[in-house]
Order: sequence, then structure tokens, then C-alpha cells
Amino acid sequence: MSKNGHYYFTSKKVGKAIWDYRMLREGDKVLVAVSGGKDSLSLVKIMKDRTKFVPINYDVVACFVDMGFKWVNRDILIRYFEEESIPYVIVNPPQSCKGDEESFGFFWCSWNSRKALFDTAHDLRCTKIAFAHHMDDIIETMLLNLFFQGEIGTMQPFQDMFEGELAIIRPLAYVEEKELLKLSQVMNLPVITSECPHSKTSKRHLLKGMIAELKKHNRNVKKNIFRSLQRIREDYLLSPPKGDEAMSGQEKGRIRGLRGKD
Repeated sequence: MSKNGHYYFTSKKVGKAIWDYRMLREGDKVLVAVSGGKDSLSLVKIMKDRTKFVPINYDVVACFVDMGFKWVNRDILIRYFEEESIPYVIVNPPQSCKGDEESFGFFWCSWNSRKALFDTAHDLRCTKIAFAHHMDDIIETMLLNLFFQGEIGTMQPFQDMFEGELAIIRPLAYVEEKELLKLSQVMNLPVITSECPHSKTSKRHLLKGMIAELKKHNRNVKKNIFRSLQRIREDYLLSPPKGDEAMSGQEKGRIRGLRGKD
């Protein structure tokens, strides 16, 4: 497939997700979180390009939260934003990274970057924050919650915040990670490779391996997992126990016997 073909089909999937989940409204100002990775660079380019031809008028601002990591060259991002005529802001997190980067875990990074993004969205009067989470992220999050939290849930493509004053959107919800990798290559995006010491040891990395093994038996396994989140058959889910109603007759008799001894 040609470069334009890859871009066209990825942009089309983004457009479908935006439409299906009503992510954008007339006059929206969208803050796109850009880390420098393939996903966020692909997203900000597609979102900016779509302003030229979609019927909804909206503005895009790229936001890079400079966590102070040594492997990130912010000048590369600035040059890219300016070459693509993408408005941008560079902000610092509430707590900067100082010292050994291995001591900073996922929670620290996530909390600080999210806080900086929400503060920036408020200051710039943005109505939406766009994250570059793709289909694989949504699937892996569902499995993380299932295996390690004992619950069924995942990232929402559209999520209202602060009583509707702001919303989180994930326009890449229908796009697979492999498609973004290919797109970043054919578009020659200036991808900054993460050297996070935790990226190869996380539970998410473990799940990527599990899904890869399952794909050897069913190539549609990712799409099937994603589709299952939209096809929940509530009648076939377990209901929470409801006290005496959930007990067998023998259990009820035993409880009554215990009560009689009080």
C-alpha cells in the first residue's frame, strides 16, 4: 500500500471513531497530548489535517509535557510542529524528574503528566483533551482489569469530565498499533523512542505477549476482544449476591439455626 493509502485508511478510521462516539462539536478546542511516540505524532497530524476538510470547525493545539527525561529531545518536536504548522505548547509537570529515572514509576509519570495536561487545558480554555490510546491499549486495559483487578472495564473513547466542562477523547480507538507503526514509517515521522526502564517489565508488556500467542491460533483475536466490549450480554453475566436471596435452602436453614442460638 502506498504512503497516501496508509494515511487515508488510518484517517478514515479516526473519522469513524469521532463520528460513532460524537467526540467533536462545532467550535471545540482540542488539546492533543503528544509524547513524541509514533501514536501521538500520528494522532496530532491526522487531527490537524482533518480540520481542513471536515464539516465541523475545531482547533488543535499540541501539548508536550517535558518530564525532563534524558532520551527526549524537545527540539525535534518543536521543529516538527512548526514544519506542520501545528500550534503547540511545551509545559512542565508539577514535579520535575531529578536524579535516577529508574526510581520514577508509571504512577508518578502518569499523575504528573495528566495534571499538567488538565491544567493546560483549563488555561487555554480547551474543551477536549485527545489521547493517542489505540485499539491495543483499550484491549490491554480491559484484560489488565480482568486479570489483576477482578472487574470488567476499559478506557472510554469518549469520557465527560467536570460535569461536561471538559471531555477526554481517544480518536485512535479503531486503529491497531501495527497500523500506527507502519504509518509513522511511511510518513517519516520524527518518532522519539522511549527508553523508560519500566516499559519492558510492566503487566501491559506481559499481556502483549499473551495476545501475540493467541493470534497464532486466531488472527482476529484482538478485534474479537474489542468487539466483545460493544456486545455485552448482560443476561449472561453473574449478578452480585443479594443476601438471603442468593443462598440455598440448606444455607438459609443453617443461618436460621445460628440466629436461634443468639
